Amino acid sequence: MPNEENFGKADVTSTTPAATAPHPRVLNPLTMIISVVRGIGQVDFMASPWAGLVFIVALAAGNWRYAVYGVLGSAVATLTAYAFGAARDRVEMGLEGFSGTLIGVAFVLYFGMSWMTTLLVVAGCVAGSVVTSALVTLLKPFNLPTFTAPFCIVTSVMLLAAPSFERIRQGRIGPALPSAATGRTALTWSDIWQGMFNGIGQVFFQNKWYVGLIFLVGLVAGSRIAAVAAVVSSLIGLAVAWVLGAPAADIAAGLYGYNAVLAGMALAGIFVVLSPAGGVYAVVGAIAATGLTAALTTFFTPFGGHTLTWPFVLVTWSFLAAVPALAWLRRAG
Repeated sequence: MPNEENFGKADVTSTTPAATAPHPRVLNPLTMIISVVRGIGQVDFMASPWAGLVFIVALAAGNWRYAVYGVLGSAVATLTAYAFGAARDRVEMGLEGFSGTLIGVAFVLYFGMSWMTTLLVVAGCVAGSVVTSALVTLLKPFNLPTFTAPFCIVTSVMLLAAPSFERIRQGRIGPALPSAATGRTALTWSDIWQGMFNGIGQVFFQNKWYVGLIFLVGLVAGSRIAAVAAVVSSLIGLAVAWVLGAPAADIAAGLYGYNAVLAGMALAGIFVVLSPAGGVYAVVGAIAATGLTAALTTFFTPFGGHTLTWPFVLVTWSFLAAVPALAWLRRAG
């Protein structure tokens, strides 16, 4: 990170977090727009604005509302972080926008499109920006990223609170992810290939296979290694769920794949150096994320069963925290 501690403040010490220092200059509108687009790409760890643009197209292919609210969420979160003086490099790289993207998509999915949902998205993204900064500070001694934890916290709180508020309760509360449905466990070929793409799309709550395919194109635009990791991890999640006997309908919908996709990508070259040992580590992480998805679904069932990306966050934090103690693994960057 650039050293901004001494800019415009004589009494700042070397231990002052960079996020507390003023910006060295105002971001121009084009840079801010690119930062918002990057925020959408950073949901899948892609800093490339081209990946972000493809992701917007993918959201629009699922439903134009998802694209609108996803962009709105990234914009509000990014502008909030910038207005409060978050570290410039985080703002420019989209690291302040990705949780807002998911908050926007989740809220329009769960509560429907209305003026109340729009207000909730704005308020939720402002809160998510503050939570992001808090987690950046809390996790810094452990060298751990926030991942999608701010999104999980804000969305879980809102879903738990919704039944208490009439104007929110009137909205359509979407289905839990994954569902607790029972049914056939035998997979067809259609279940397998659609489930693979849906596992990638469900990171953004999308359950149409062609939307997942567009997201995969965006991943290729950002990183071919990440794209391969996403495909392999989605298939791992699918296979683990099938072996354990999950309903085929949930597997085909990608509900057991999306947390594996995020964990697999994070551990396969993005936060852990890619090597034979690192590849095996990423596979184990994807398997663990799949198992934890089922466990947390059961845990959250009394509260609506909305698992979100909690399994990915908890598994990847644990696996990254373990890296310094493992001789054959090394943190990337």
